Amino acid sequence: MHVLLLNPNTRADLTDELVALVAPSFQDTGVAVRGATAPFGADYIASEQTYLIAAHAVLDAWHAHVQQHGRPLAVLVACFGDPGVWALREVAGVPVMGLAEAAMREAEAIGPFAIVTGGAAWGPMLERLARGLRLHGEQTPRGLMAVHTVAASGGALRAAPDQALAELSSACVDVVAAQAHRARSLDAVILGGAALGGWARRLAPVPSVPVIDSVEAGARWLRRVAVA
Repeated sequence: MHVLLLNPNTRADLTDELVALVAPSFQDTGVAVRGATAPFGADYIASEQTYLIAAHAVLDAWHAHVQQHGRPLAVLVACFGDPGVWALREVAGVPVMGLAEAAMREAEAIGPFAIVTGGAAWGPMLERLARGLRLHGEQTPRGLMAVHTVAASGGALRAAPDQALAELSSACVDVVAAQAHRARSLDAVILGGAALGGWARRLAPVPSVPVIDSVEAGARWLRRVAVA
């Protein structure tokens, strides 16, 4: 028995790191965590064009994995933006989730939330995704209230972690402070990005709100659906 962590980015080293982050959740369960990497596309998705290509690559990676290893118990699409998730749900016959939806649903259970991530293009893309999931603040009082993007993409942030951690910590504090002056303050912040998995615990403390790591949220979902 196994679960699949499917990386829509083409970096196999990132796939290995993500599997290493998720695998401890399955210790002593008898369920293995296998990784699969997109066979084509961008090394790190950061635009509408690379997102669209990644959705196609997700389906190719799925079919190749099933041919080699059989059907998993569930699939976590390891991109904060969830390319190909709906198409994969249509064909997979097993539970499928993306990092963004997993983190947003976990945050919604706490209350109004914001997202901090890397790459300016992700702002409107994540707003659109939240609306499609009916998790936007315009649709529900416990939904997404703001997306704060730093200029560098997740891949670039990963390449300079000390500087990135300082920048992301400031972004989290800033988005909480900015929302505090509006009608609904924040109850949670999501740190989104496959390359930023495990980083939430390394950020400087954010006053009064928890920071949800999107990869860790995905791992929690994967364990819930795969291990009865």
